[in-house]
Amino acid sequence: MKEKARQLFKDKLVLVMMVLGLLTIVAAAGTMTIHRGGQTEETPYLQMQESPGMIAENEEFPAETAGQPAELPAGEMAGEEKIYTEERVADASEKDELSPAETYEEDAAQAGAGQASATALTLNFTESSRMTWPIQGNVLLDYSMDTTIYFPTLDQYKCNPGIVIQGEVSMPVVAPANAQITEIGNNEEIGNYAVLDLGNEYTVTCGQLKEIQAEAGDYLEKGQILGYVAEPTKYYCVEGSNVYMEMDHQGAPVDPLDFME
Repeated sequence: MKEKARQLFKDKLVLVMMVLGLLTIVAAAGTMTIHRGGQTEETPYLQMQESPGMIAENEEFPAETAGQPAELPAGEMAGEEKIYTEERVADASEKDELSPAETYEEDAAQAGAGQASATALTLNFTESSRMTWPIQGNVLLDYSMDTTIYFPTLDQYKCNPGIVIQGEVSMPVVAPANAQITEIGNNEEIGNYAVLDLGNEYTVTCGQLKEIQAEAGDYLEKGQILGYVAEPTKYYCVEGSNVYMEMDHQGAPVDPLDFME
């Protein structure tokens, strides 16, 4: 009798477990509907509906373009602004095609060779004015009009109306003061030279030059490149490469060192 009761209890327990398992399966199946034909699923997540007033991204108004008014769509700039931008792009493209040397010459816009439109400078050199050195170097031969000095290459003594400043070949030579070029020339003793009018009847002649960067009539500002140091002429072989500098006032030579900074 006890054996039958125990067996009946086991059968009921199995039946209860089967019913519970079936209910669990039915409940799980109810949370998701699967459409086999269209291969679509309904997820249990809440779907957000787009508000009619919201603007879809990248449809009508893309991200603002730098420099473009916010109220205009990209690519529809105001006429004048669009033309200005296109001109700027064209100018930048043309400038990129220039070599570094051409770009420097274009940007410098200073008085020099070929600069016919350069603004004229006010030339007002006086006794109290001071000049910069055309090159930095030792004075090989001093100014001397009262006594003679020895010239090594010539192996003789004579007067010197200027000074001879030591310099390396191709070293830049600058204008010692604001000036106008009155003459470009060449002679046997000082080679290529330029005569600079400083104003008030003061002039400076710089010789032993090459690649002179100005023409007669051009204006140069103080410190602007005039040319470069050339190989010495046969009159200065022993002295070596140099710049010859002569200063005159009212047609008579004066000592340039008296006017140097």
